[in-house]
Amino acid sequence: MTLGQKLEGRHALVTGGGTGIGLAIAEALRDAGAVVTITGRRKDVLRAVDGVTPVAMDVAVEASVTEGVAAARAANGPVHICVANAGIAEGRSLKDTDADFWRKVMAINLDGCFHTFRACIPDMLAEGWGRAIAVSSIAGLKGLRGAAAYTASKHGMMGLVRGLAADFVAKPLTVNALCPGYVDTAIVDENLTRIMERTGKSEAEAMEIMQGANPHGRLIAASEVAEAALWLCSNASGSVNGQAIRIAGGEF
Repeated sequence: MTLGQKLEGRHALVTGGGTGIGLAIAEALRDAGAVVTITGRRKDVLRAVDGVTPVAMDVAVEASVTEGVAAARAANGPVHICVANAGIAEGRSLKDTDADFWRKVMAINLDGCFHTFRACIPDMLAEGWGRAIAVSSIAGLKGLRGAAAYTASKHGMMGLVRGLAADFVAKPLTVNALCPGYVDTAIVDENLTRIMERTGKSEAEAMEIMQGANPHGRLIAASEVAEAALWLCSNASGSVNGQAIRIAGGEF
């Protein structure tokens, strides 16, 4: 039996599914036979993705998540696979991290993951099968210089994953996290600009810094993260629970 056959009849919801890692995961799940709902704040971006159900949703707002998951459920049935991918990747020094910035990062990254899992996991328990996946970061496992708020939010996601995995360890669902290093997405372009502005380096020099942050010396493809997500959604991973799967070119 192929992986695609195993995912037939499964409803997967992917937050931040219109771009980057979320898009790669959504397309991989769709191609593997799942019915996929993608969410995000920009409906026009979501509508550009073929073969999925787009739902406008702001993960930082609990009411929006409740309404969005309800809309996804009405369109495609109970949620079996929940990928909490929506996030913000922005670093600031401590002196530039005011309360508003701190709260914004926590609201999107950590609160957003919590709201999404809380809305979807009851479906998995009722259905007798589920996969909850948080797209964290290598920053969920180590400190990143100049990005204390981001690092704290991603560490918080790991605590949430491990706590929920312990809560439901005897249930037929798993809760895990993917922890990629620097991935080749649009966020790279934003980070390049920040590095160039902060250091005065050229674009090529800034790219070398980012590539060098991954031990294998290259950016990670979003498809590599998506393949790991697919594996976590398979029956072969049923005994993998509460784990941080590093996809970081040898970072450990």
